[in-house]
Amino acid sequence: IGELITENGIGNGISVIIFGGIVASLPEIIGQGMVGATGGNFMGIVILALLGLFIVAAIVFFQEAQRRIPVQYTRSVFRGGRVFRQTGASHIPLRVNSAGMIPLIFAMSIMLFPGTVASYFTVGDPNTWVYAVADFIRQLFDTTGFFYWALYFLLVVGFTFFYTMVVFQQQNIAETLQKNGGFVPGIRPGRPTAEYFNGVLTRITWAGAMFLGGVAILPYFVEVGTNFRTIQISSTGLLIVVGVVLDTMKQLEAQLLMRRYEGFIR
Repeated sequence: IGELITENGIGNGISVIIFGGIVASLPEIIGQGMVGATGGNFMGIVILALLGLFIVAAIVFFQEAQRRIPVQYTRSVFRGGRVFRQTGASHIPLRVNSAGMIPLIFAMSIMLFPGTVASYFTVGDPNTWVYAVADFIRQLFDTTGFFYWALYFLLVVGFTFFYTMVVFQQQNIAETLQKNGGFVPGIRPGRPTAEYFNGVLTRITWAGAMFLGGVAILPYFVEVGTNFRTIQISSTGLLIVVGVVLDTMKQLEAQLLMRRYEGFIR
């Protein structure tokens, strides 16, 4: 189903399906918050709403943030039997968060796997060494422990760099620029341009990686700092929802511009 959605140009199919599952669970989360409010935890809902607005604004800011690399193009034009050089200016946008929500999905899948497998071996005799090892792993990867969230943060940061670099290397921007007569002012074409792009992308990816890591572990600090256990905040879910909405709107805008020469984003 996800591949069919992607092929029809509606958006990233798998992300849209995940988006639907998260949105479908929102009424239950809001209901739990209302039940907690009746028990004297009304302040938790206020903090939830304010924190949610702050996270959404931060997600939009980091998702749309980009570093624009100036690029100049030169081409030869024949006029009256003579050759003239024409120069045009443009830019290449390098996004701060090029990986989107993919590192969070990868890291979450890896973090859930050891605890799930270990739980299968904790149903036998508790006096065996297999049970002891499995129980230790299950407690180590418990979602309420500090080790779980610390490792989750490191995995998100690592996957952000890994995914960003893999996707960027496949684009071969430096080689494409050289073939089309483009160059970055002050940088020699070819390998120096590629090294320059890699250096810039590495520096700005640190901001995107730390942001994604902070979003991933935010629920842990909210629960520890406020002790609002009746309200569960999924900042990762908000990141996926906002990212899918932004990506889908851009794709719909591109389809409208291609067919009707006007879009709906002003």
